[in-house]
Amino acid sequence: MIELLASVADTNRLWYALPLIVSVSLVYGATRHELMGPILNNAFRAAVWIGGFMAIIFAILMAISWAV
Repeated sequence: MIELLASVADTNRLWYALPLIVSVSLVYGATRHELMGPILNNAFRAAVWIGGFMAIIFAILMAISWAV
């Protein structure tokens, strides 16, 4: 039961990634374009790329932890 509570407490930290991804992707998009449409388009693509990269790294680390 304690392990379940500990895992639930750790998942709350993942919510900090969402505003970080949004803010980084918006700043990255704003450095590339000046108009709102292209900024949002580039920000969305950057957010998907960052989220995918984080998911790949998470999967690699999870596989390493299961192997040990």
